[in-house]
Amino acid sequence: MIPPPAVLFSPNGTPAPEAVRIWLEGRGLFPVLLRSESELLGMALRGRPRLVIFDARVDSHATLNACRKLKADSYTAIIPAVCLTTDEVSAGEAFDAQADEVLGDGTSLLETMRRLDLLLRRSDRDTLVHPTTRLPGTHEIEREIECRLRSAVPFAVCYADLDHFKEFNDRYSYSEGDRVIQILAKLLHDVVKGICGEDGFVGHIGGDDFIFIVAASRVAEVCSEIIEVFDLLIPLQYSEHDRGAGYFFGKDRRGHLHRVPLMTVSIGVVTNERRLFATASQVSALATEMKGYAKTLAGSVYAVDRRQDIVSGREPTPPRSHPPISVVDD
Repeated sequence: MIPPPAVLFSPNGTPAPEAVRIWLEGRGLFPVLLRSESELLGMALRGRPRLVIFDARVDSHATLNACRKLKADSYTAIIPAVCLTTDEVSAGEAFDAQADEVLGDGTSLLETMRRLDLLLRRSDRDTLVHPTTRLPGTHEIEREIECRLRSAVPFAVCYADLDHFKEFNDRYSYSEGDRVIQILAKLLHDVVKGICGEDGFVGHIGGDDFIFIVAASRVAEVCSEIIEVFDLLIPLQYSEHDRGAGYFFGKDRRGHLHRVPLMTVSIGVVTNERRLFATASQVSALATEMKGYAKTLAGSVYAVDRRQDIVSGREPTPPRSHPPISVVDD
């Protein structure tokens, strides 16, 4: 995959300072020189650059205005923006234009490198997490699974999903739905980290879909506690009437009324104890299958894949529609 380019925005075509050029070359970034605001915004909207360096040392008005425009759009605002200034252009003016970092004339090579490295780390941290829960997103989830596969230590990938969440969202509003998502995120994080410490990982795919990764030996303990606490907390998110009834009436896609039970959680579990995996996508596909199976069962449950591959140099056996599993209904 070709990495996103860096951009040097310089209306006068002035080259970047030597310290910045050295840093760019050291990071394998060869900047595209852009002179006009329209060129910059067009390129940023088509594909996010790794960062934009705004050279405000000559035409500060046009340069700072371009920085403001870049940061005004929610799609392009996450692109790291560095502003190069002189004594005539204060750091305050650059920060007022929403620059993420400012480098003045005379900034040393060491300080330049440290500041720009830190800028990219901050950007990666902010863009690789889910905005609702601040948990790692799909990119980090895949990277974590790949890391576990390389370690060859027995681990379990657990795919958690809410049942009847859409109906809850429709009845109580999307803001209440977001609150439930945050409750589940905190529950997963606290249980996984509380039991497994640094060995546990929790990620957020999106919506009500989460992945957590634990040692294979901890699956029962972690999943059982998640289900127990979830089933205590979730009824409290409903009105007293719905909570007392244990359901509410909602409409299906055809507009017909039907009983909607209170939310439950389904967890599909895959381990590498009996299966052969070469890539994170194989693990993800099987975890998705197991999650789908768990959702066909009543109540809050976790379902563990118990199939075993034949270790004889063959490829792993493909998943079957009705796998022999271990199901626990707490």
